[in-house]
Amino acid sequence: MRELVRRPLFWPTLALLLLITLNTVVTPSFLSVRIQDGHLYGSLIDILRNGAPVLLVALGMTLVIATRGIDLSVGAVAAISGAVACVYIAGSDRPAAASTALVAIAIAVVCGLLLGLWNGFLVSVIGIQPIIATLVLMTAGRGLAMLITDGQITTVVNPAFKVLGAGFVATLPVAILIALAVFAVTAVLARRTALGMLIESVGINPEASRLAGIHARTITWTVYVFGAFCAGVAGLMIASNTSAADANNAGLWIELDAILAVVIGGTSLAGGKFSLLGTLIGAMFIQTLATTIPTIGIPAEANYLFKAIVVIAVCLLQSPKARAALRSRRPVRTVKADAA
Repeated sequence: MRELVRRPLFWPTLALLLLITLNTVVTPSFLSVRIQDGHLYGSLIDILRNGAPVLLVALGMTLVIATRGIDLSVGAVAAISGAVACVYIAGSDRPAAASTALVAIAIAVVCGLLLGLWNGFLVSVIGIQPIIATLVLMTAGRGLAMLITDGQITTVVNPAFKVLGAGFVATLPVAILIALAVFAVTAVLARRTALGMLIESVGINPEASRLAGIHARTITWTVYVFGAFCAGVAGLMIASNTSAADANNAGLWIELDAILAVVIGGTSLAGGKFSLLGTLIGAMFIQTLATTIPTIGIPAEANYLFKAIVVIAVCLLQSPKARAALRSRRPVRTVKADAA
């Protein structure tokens, strides 16, 4: 049992299971999944679908944090990506055509990649601190999205574009399939090739990595591009789900959810160590918590208060110093009991 408790994913997994148990007690039908019109529906499916954008952004954030970085601009990138796609579709001569949706998605993804290149350039070439470099785009990105949409909520009616965020394939929501596909590809590249080891070595000591022959600058640049790519796809999901681009609210605070998911999953903010499976559990925990709070009668606006409490609790449980402090108190109690 002690070995199980010491595993990094024990406490995040236990917390997720407790949340699911609480939801099941409050809503007995929480775990039920039904097929309706050939599609899977249920609370668990809703959590997975709504959590898909957070999971995508968190995947990119995990690799960025593993290199000792941080990307605060992912929410803005998501807003820009959705804005570009919707404005293109709305201004097209054939706004309902599938080809229009494909071109819009391609343009939005390219925009995301360019924004990632910009972040990576500032961090790896210019040498600006990651939090400052990405704060620039975080601040300017929403304004850029507002300029793209002329400050209006741009609505679109395109069935092909709608599939991305609200469609189904083989009874499952497309958003879930995309998120899991990106997760699987990332896991294979990071754990079945040397890429993951290179990322961790850069995070541990960039200068030592460079002296060892590793292109630390290229690795750092690449993870920021990947992070922006994930954020761009997440923005397309959000815009597709609502069939609209809302520059003010699309992807708002999703960067904080992503960071929380990464932290809950056990990835070190000091860099050099990351867990993609932990990030998956963390993202599902964040989304399950967002579902639980209104379910038990607490206003949804209190979400971030509970997230902060949970993060503090998980971080304390994962902290070696906190666990050492708890262990050091046990012998004292034993001695007192023996003396009595």
